[in-house]
Amino acid sequence: MSSIRVGLLVVAGGRGVRLGAERPKQYLSLAGRPLIVHTLEALAAGFPFSAATVVIRAEDRALYDEAVAQLTSAAAAALGDPAIGGATRQQSVLAGLEALEAAAPEIVLIHDAARPFPSPALVARAVEAAGRHGAAAPGTAISDTVKQVDSDGRVLSTPARSSLRAVQTPQAFLFPLILEAHRRAAAAGLGDLTDDVAVAEWAGAPAYVFEGDPLNVKVTTMQDLEAAEARLMATASETRVGQGFDVHAFAPGDGLWLCGVRIPHSATLSGHSDADVALHALADAIYGALAEGDIGQHFPPSEPEWKGAASKVFLAHAVSRVRARGGRIVHLDLTLVCEAPKIGPHREAMRARVAEIAGLDIGRVAVKATTTERLGFTGRAEGIACLATATVRLP
Repeated sequence: MSSIRVGLLVVAGGRGVRLGAERPKQYLSLAGRPLIVHTLEALAAGFPFSAATVVIRAEDRALYDEAVAQLTSAAAAALGDPAIGGATRQQSVLAGLEALEAAAPEIVLIHDAARPFPSPALVARAVEAAGRHGAAAPGTAISDTVKQVDSDGRVLSTPARSSLRAVQTPQAFLFPLILEAHRRAAAAGLGDLTDDVAVAEWAGAPAYVFEGDPLNVKVTTMQDLEAAEARLMATASETRVGQGFDVHAFAPGDGLWLCGVRIPHSATLSGHSDADVALHALADAIYGALAEGDIGQHFPPSEPEWKGAASKVFLAHAVSRVRARGGRIVHLDLTLVCEAPKIGPHREAMRARVAEIAGLDIGRVAVKATTTERLGFTGRAEGIACLATATVRLP
């Protein structure tokens, strides 16, 4: 079947309202990378698609570009420009099919971005089913008894479980068949069909169900997301811990940067960048966990472009290196060593800012402070030191 031109259409225009997150669920972090990245890479591992497109909302373009930049080269090879979807799923699928039309695929698989676990075996069955039947969907047997009820909850009937299937994606079609079916449905003003097999059925095409995969789950709720995260991270081979240490001396000034927060003070910190000793130590801790050198290696102080740079750039880069390797930051912990300024009043703002830069929940960031009982250079108020630890999971 690998000689057949097979196109891929991934529908990623949903809002994920039931999940209640700050962004659409397909762009939420899952084991260190956006959910949609896992979906696209799993699909690409299942078949050498001749062309692929993702249907998105126009307002999500920046999120989409940020996500696909993290794809492996193999997963991105067949991916074209995204198509812009409509107000309904049917409108979005039609937009995606018309975007794929120029590539002239013989078969197309249509998959939901929120299903990140399509196995190669499932994808292969989908391609085979499209060639055999023209229109098909994966389905799994239902183990629970199903009741048909009215609006008051009164039972109307009890369908036999043996004839019922829970339908999944990728749904598979001969490309001309499903394109024509969607065009006819659009012309008829039909917009309430729940999946693409239903569109094919409405257009008069016989549709079939092939063997699905119980592990091919859809992320709908926060519990689903947490379960998917646990499943992906269960394959992690190791947890690494890195440590970082940095020191900056005081210089004349009226304030300083710590953890990306500007703090008024009778002095500033001296350094090539903004001298944020906390973010420097955190970045080095992450680089250490990855065994990828230190800040000076990635951002040489000899380069003028980093003169006065905001240190959030360094921490964000270190975080991106973890994600590029398919990993996840589990926890960041730092201790500031100084006589002044007082850290307590700014602690929560510091935690929040570090969490924002690193893309973490604030519960995964710890900020502490101590003194050296007026001993040493920190005790003499000559500067600030910071010790940091980063716990990272890598596959």
